[in-house]
Amino acid sequence: MAPELAQMQFKWMREEERELYKTAIGTLAEAKKLRAVFVTKKPVIEQIAWLQKNLSIQKNDMVSEHLLQGWFMNGQQDMLVTFCDTMEIKHDGNGAVEEELPESLDDSKLKAAVDALFDKFQANLTSLYLYVFNLQAPNGWENLSKILAEDDRISLK
Repeated sequence: MAPELAQMQFKWMREEERELYKTAIGTLAEAKKLRAVFVTKKPVIEQIAWLQKNLSIQKNDMVSEHLLQGWFMNGQQDMLVTFCDTMEIKHDGNGAVEEELPESLDDSKLKAAVDALFDKFQANLTSLYLYVFNLQAPNGWENLSKILAEDDRISLK
C-alpha cells in the first residue's frame, strides 16, 4: 500500500475508530512480544510508520485485511455505494451488501463500476479497494482479477 494511503487509513482510525486503532496496536505489539504502551507513547507519525511496517509482514495479512475492510466499510462508504450502485448490488445505503455477493460479475457493469471509481476517487485508493473487494470471493472473480492484472490505472504505489 502506498505510504500516503496508509497514513490516511491510520489517521482516520485514530480519529474515528479509536478502539480499532488501539486493538490493532495491541495485537501487533503482542505478536512482537511488546507492550502496546511502547508504541502508543511514540509520536503519531511514528505509530503510523510502525503500524504500516508491521502490517506489511505476511504473517499479519489477516489483521491487515480486517483493518482495510473496516476502513472501507466505515470510512470510505461513498466509494462502496458508488461501486454497489453501478454493479446493481443491493446494499444498506452505506455500501454494506445486504445479500450474498454475486458468484459472477457482469463484465459491462464491472467495467462501468471500475470507470466510475477511477473518475470519482484517487487512483491508488480505487486500486486498493478493487484488490480488497476481490478478496471477498474465494480466488477472486476472474474478470476482476483480469482487470487488476491488465488495467494501466491499477497501481498500489
